[in-house]
Amino acid sequence: MVNNHAGDRLSALYHALADPTRREMVDRLRAGAMSVSELGRPTGMTLAAVGKHIAALEAAGVVRTTKRGRVRTCALVPHGLSPAAAWLDEHERFWNSRIDALIEHLEDPA
Repeated sequence: MVNNHAGDRLSALYHALADPTRREMVDRLRAGAMSVSELGRPTGMTLAAVGKHIAALEAAGVVRTTKRGRVRTCALVPHGLSPAAAWLDEHERFWNSRIDALIEHLEDPA
């Protein structure tokens, strides 16, 4: 079962991914690291607004930023989405076992 700390991380992760702009940022970062201005360019948002989206992704553990001089660069965190995948896998296994039990019950001629 998920402990409280992991649950908080999972909540932050789902919160971050709930926004379509942030999901698009994650998709774009799959091609490699890029500066905040490069990441925000297609959105038409101010750098301050882009920074808020990046902060949510950082808090969720999906993105990390580094600063060199005046340029802040964003990159995906390896396995940053793993808590969500693990949570979904656990629930999928649960429901698959329930469905299998139902099928077995319905096919039992007794």
